Amino acid sequence: MTAAELYGLCGAGLVGVGLYGAILGRSALRRLLGFNLMGSGVFLIFGAVARRGGLAGGSASDPVPQALVITGLVVAFAATALAVALLVRLAAVRREAGAARGAALPAGATAAAAHPESDGTGAA
Repeated sequence: MTAAELYGLCGAGLVGVGLYGAILGRSALRRLLGFNLMGSGVFLIFGAVARRGGLAGGSASDPVPQALVITGLVVAFAATALAVALLVRLAAVRREAGAARGAALPAGATAAAAHPESDGTGAA
């Protein structure tokens, strides 16, 4: 087994584990991590294919796929940073909404007690 085949198999394993995490992840952060793991596996496979093709031609390696992988890594990093920022903002908005909902009603109070003008039947 050559190094390129080993890298290809490891990349396929990363894609499989990342796909499993992206599909069955319960939280958005786990899904994001699974998606990133899947992308890393694809980059590893692409690099292994580029290396293997370069060895067959007698040269060290093909620089075009290497440049594409480096560009893809930069784009994946930027997309991950944006997704994490959006997840942090979403968590903050949910916390604020939960705090506002909790402040609107005292502990143990019902909606009918919070609005004395209603008779509790839901009719206006």
